[in-house]
Amino acid sequence: MKQVNYKPPFPWFGGKSSVAGAVWKRFGDVRNYVEPFAGSAAMLMLRPQPFEGTETINDADGFVANFWRATRHDPEAVAFHADWPVNENDLHARHAWLVGQRESLTAKLEGDADWFDAKIAGWWCWGSCCWIGSGFCSGDGPWQVVDGELVNTGNAGRGVNRKLPHLGPGGNGMHRKHGQRLIEDFQAFADRLEKVRVCCGDWSRVCGPTPTVKMGMTGVFLDPPYADTAKRTARLYAKDCLTVAHAVKRWAVEWGNDPRMRIALCGYDGEHDMPAGWDCVEWKASGGYGSQGEGNGRENAKRERIWYSPHCVKEDLGLFKDAA
Repeated sequence: MKQVNYKPPFPWFGGKSSVAGAVWKRFGDVRNYVEPFAGSAAMLMLRPQPFEGTETINDADGFVANFWRATRHDPEAVAFHADWPVNENDLHARHAWLVGQRESLTAKLEGDADWFDAKIAGWWCWGSCCWIGSGFCSGDGPWQVVDGELVNTGNAGRGVNRKLPHLGPGGNGMHRKHGQRLIEDFQAFADRLEKVRVCCGDWSRVCGPTPTVKMGMTGVFLDPPYADTAKRTARLYAKDCLTVAHAVKRWAVEWGNDPRMRIALCGYDGEHDMPAGWDCVEWKASGGYGSQGEGNGRENAKRERIWYSPHCVKEDLGLFKDAA
């Protein structure tokens, strides 16, 4: 299998691509891999190759899951819809249209394992690259389409926000490439995803015994939204997201002592109090708008932590350890 020269196809808040090499050293050559909070799927894409076994990614956001499913099955169509110059009017119009698809999107993905929408995938990827910061397609905002026009109804939480698109040098994300180069990138993603199982739903659905330890030695990469104990800005997440990390930690503690399981749990300094036997590793995030200034973003970049379960490969044992 050809190694993908991975560059995330869209910006992703809190992406872990810069630490992927270190994580895979601790996982080793696992036969089964599960990523319950896929996002830009950086950890999957940066897995050392060749390898054998089963891989599963999941995301509760239908736009994310649809993008990966559509890219896997029809990369050329996704590239076609993602190939568009930065245009503010198009950004607002497409944003409003995409938010209108949100309610039915996840249901269609869950109802048919083969269903996907390449137009939604391409437009969502393009818009994510044009958008500055978080909140794209969240559905939180007062602007709604009424009689074919985008108007401010004053009803925040049901529509979209208006925002100036990314105008920096070269743009951001995938819209820096066009035509055949873009198609080739998406085809590379499709090749990498050929045997990957893409799920859409709650993280716990892919963390039971059947998709994990019953498949052999399993690596699970957990990158949930930061918990309230991380003391991050609450407005970055929906209210229920602030409690997800606590449930994820409980699952990790429960399964951490199983010799068939190697778990990496991401978080912030002080966010999780893990049992004895877990290794806590500091790392510094790079990139992102927040870390470019002199405010909290730069300081937060130094607070990143990954907790490794007791049966992960120890750092002095090299990249691969027998995972039979």
